[in-house]
Amino acid sequence: MAATSVNPGVESLPLKDRVAIVTGSSRGIGRAIAIHLSQLGAKLVINYTSNSAQADLVAAEINSSASPDTTPRAVTVQADVSDPAQVKSLFDSAERAFDSPIHVLVNSAGVLDPKYPSIPNTSLEEFDRIFSVLSSMDYGYVTMQGWSLKKHEFDSINVNTRGAFLCCKEASNRLKRGGGGRVIMLSSSLVGSLRPGRGAYTASKAAVETLVKILAKELKGTGITANCVAPGPIATEMFFDGKTEEMVKKVIEECPHGRLGETKDLAPVVGFLATDASEWINGQVIGVNGGYV
Repeated sequence: MAATSVNPGVESLPLKDRVAIVTGSSRGIGRAIAIHLSQLGAKLVINYTSNSAQADLVAAEINSSASPDTTPRAVTVQADVSDPAQVKSLFDSAERAFDSPIHVLVNSAGVLDPKYPSIPNTSLEEFDRIFSVLSSMDYGYVTMQGWSLKKHEFDSINVNTRGAFLCCKEASNRLKRGGGGRVIMLSSSLVGSLRPGRGAYTASKAAVETLVKILAKELKGTGITANCVAPGPIATEMFFDGKTEEMVKKVIEECPHGRLGETKDLAPVVGFLATDASEWINGQVIGVNGGYV
């Protein structure tokens, strides 16, 4: 006879009323993760940097399933994760919005240089800039020391690494302790595949993985776990940016499943890591790449 749950409601909504912040969740992978966590019962903070309209659409989709007379289950908060003051404000806003401690942080914010320069063609200035301590700026051009740079060139790893560091730092001091606290960073399967033309970006994600592995040990005794999810090629706007049809075809051919990943392939893995069932998974990098690596 099959076993039955004494509390099926908790089982079906393992994140019921827990507060989750998902950075970079106005579109792409972050959007899919936010919606999936809401389906597991979580209350969501939809973080965005510049596109409030897209963030509002995500929040509206989540709130459309809630009763009209209840408090919204998703709110939007603008914050640049490379700015420490704005990261603190993001956490403050989450606590105020739901009058609750924060349980889950998913850091999905990230950028990639669509020119895919090789390491020999990546200048020292560009590399230093990528690992710089300067804050992100609105899209446009920045001129420094006589050379002009597009925004995505300027702060690729400023967001990817500095942003991850600041989010980890704030989460370590703000997430609920004693069980249920989860730090989940998005890395990249490029750290394993080591593809040409992705040197600086891959280095930024390797740094995030190392950061999380050490953080998991430093959080000993708090009940907070820290893990990375490393996606393979996922069919998002960020993936297609700068790629030719031939480049996309080559990626598909290299995957054992013969297709690109979809956000729905990734979101449930993040969802599991956010639940109590994942407690024994800590300080790990989970590859979600269909065998690409």
